Amino acid sequence: MTVARIGVLGAGTMGAGIAQVAALGGYETRLYDAFPAAAERGAAQLGEALRKGAARGRWSEAEAEAAAARVSAVAELEELAGCELLIEAAPEEVELKRQLFTAAAAACDSETVLATNTSSLRVSDIAAGVPGPERVVGMHFFNPPALMKLVEVVAAAESSEAALAATTAVAERMGRTPIRARDTPGFVANRLARPFNLEALRMLADGVAEPEAIDRAYRLGGGFRMGPFELIDLIGLDVNLAIARSFFAQGGEPERWRPSPIQERMVGEGRLGRKSGRGFYEYDEAGKPHSTAPYDRIAGKTRSGPGEPGSAPPAGPMLDSAELAAIDPAAEEILLRLFSQIANEAAFALEEGIASPGDMDTATRLGLNWPLGSLELAGLIGAERALAILERLGAESGGAYGPAPLLLRAAERGEELAAVAPQESGR
Repeated sequence: MTVARIGVLGAGTMGAGIAQVAALGGYETRLYDAFPAAAERGAAQLGEALRKGAARGRWSEAEAEAAAARVSAVAELEELAGCELLIEAAPEEVELKRQLFTAAAAACDSETVLATNTSSLRVSDIAAGVPGPERVVGMHFFNPPALMKLVEVVAAAESSEAALAATTAVAERMGRTPIRARDTPGFVANRLARPFNLEALRMLADGVAEPEAIDRAYRLGGGFRMGPFELIDLIGLDVNLAIARSFFAQGGEPERWRPSPIQERMVGEGRLGRKSGRGFYEYDEAGKPHSTAPYDRIAGKTRSGPGEPGSAPPAGPMLDSAELAAIDPAAEEILLRLFSQIANEAAFALEEGIASPGDMDTATRLGLNWPLGSLELAGLIGAERALAILERLGAESGGAYGPAPLLLRAAERGEELAAVAPQESGR
């Protein structure tokens, strides 16, 4: 299938961003919204973003002008006729997305590919009841689409290979890096990111270190751009908690995905992060962190606030004891626990075949901006060492540290996780 025209359903921030990269990729792009004024506004904002990008050297002025000329705001679904690919970027409600696809499909050719940008819903649930479910796929962009290079192409239960191949080719022409993913909770990147915040919250509950020390160890020792508590405050504790609850429910309530009681309590107290002025840190009216952090019931003392992104260039990832001790006395324990849980989650994911090993590493590097892929971090700590740490923590704390069968096999054989993984993955 050859795609020349793309329709984007939903003209909010994400939809307009997707339309922008589609137009830059050379596609005639039609931007639809149930509210025509929103479509016009999205197209105008898209044009302004193209001009700003040209001024910053991301593309030429000629490319910006040509891309803007390819975009048109449309008020009726019938105006999407002739589009070979529709990308839905509506709110995260299954029935809304399903109804939108059903209505749009009636206006288009029977072979038009219907791609959902959902990040948290099962693509198969969206496809259920849509005419021609074999043409429904996931096409998950990361925010902001103009800057983030990863696209997860998700195979639902009935997705055809032709629809998946066409979606992959479009992502490549847009200048993105597509990976194949199975239709499982969180797909690839967000699934593999589970330990990043959850293990930090468990370490806080266990008294391993305070939020600032954990953030500093992640940044300077782990090489991550932001620490977990900085990131949760930025996202919003309520939003992050809703995501944690969704993963826990969709995954069958595995103990390692259980939402943190600390976060539950803080949300109940209205401590939502930057947007409320108080989270794990305190912020001024402009959302800038104050010089001290407020979580005194856990910390017992004041300390400096979070770093701004890019304020301290990361040196990691590393596990050198002397270098980590210079960052913080608890830094080695923090990173050993984090990397062990990352290795364990990667092992579970490989066992389930959610994606190929290479795509898993691509997902975490490009979709999460991690310094290394999840399997590369697993290789840094090694299966035997990771297993020993998980067994120690499991004896102390219980079920959140149950090792994946694949990790057990890798440790027993002294091999890398990918070497003992099933071969078929990602569909």
